[in-house]
Amino acid sequence: MSGNQTIQWFPGHMTKTKRKIQAGLKLIDLVVEIIDARIPISSSNPDLAEIIQNKPKLVLLNKSDKADKKATQLWIKHYESQGVTALAVDCKSGKGLNQFVPAVRKILSEKFKAQKAKGMVNPILRIMIVGIPNVGKSSFINRISKQTRAKVEDRPGVTRGNQWYTISSDLEMLDTPGVLWPKFDDETVGLHLAFTGAIKDNILDIELLACDFLSVMIKKPTEQFLQRFKLNASDISDITSYELLELIGRKRGMLISGGEINTERAANLIFDEYRDGKFGNITLEYPE
Repeated sequence: MSGNQTIQWFPGHMTKTKRKIQAGLKLIDLVVEIIDARIPISSSNPDLAEIIQNKPKLVLLNKSDKADKKATQLWIKHYESQGVTALAVDCKSGKGLNQFVPAVRKILSEKFKAQKAKGMVNPILRIMIVGIPNVGKSSFINRISKQTRAKVEDRPGVTRGNQWYTISSDLEMLDTPGVLWPKFDDETVGLHLAFTGAIKDNILDIELLACDFLSVMIKKPTEQFLQRFKLNASDISDITSYELLELIGRKRGMLISGGEINTERAANLIFDEYRDGKFGNITLEYPE
């Protein structure tokens, strides 16, 4: 048994979302893209650069508490080499978010000075938040907006439903409703999104998906993964991913009538534990 299922996201509101983002772009100074630090390639929308064009961008590597710290630093350097500021954060706990406002001010410092030079009194900088589903956009907005609990009224020229928040006296944030749906032709992108829970498990064959995940773990098992299931690296070096799935089910006592192993239950357990960070900090994608 090996995982060859085709994973696709229905692109639902992509066109509608693009229109809303383009409408908002006229009013903002900076785009903030939130991505998953474990899968920076798969969780970044490939169409975003074309949509935002020349607007400056700040990248938030969210869920960095679950990613390999060395890999995250490599990603930060990678973005810096492209002239983009990237920050390692965890939007749920708020870790690293104290860097956010200073980074925005630094990126937009020239813009702010130019507005002052034109005689604008108390100029306001405006940013837009974008991100694919389940990447932590809501957690970020909730945490940042709770700091002031102030909400700016809808403004003319912005698509109805776009929500403005006040972050500080000179900084406002636009949250776009709907989401950016990435198109992916690369099967690995779909798998990585599914591993991290960005695609709902109930539309997938969870056992096939677990086999795909375990094939990654067989190549590079973490110490925590081996300890969770009382395994040695030598135990799994020459077995198939399905055999490993069965072995994990057996070790956890997931037996059904006739001594057969409940591999579906074992697959669900694997993803529950992986997404809880119980296999250690795992990054699935690295800069080229």
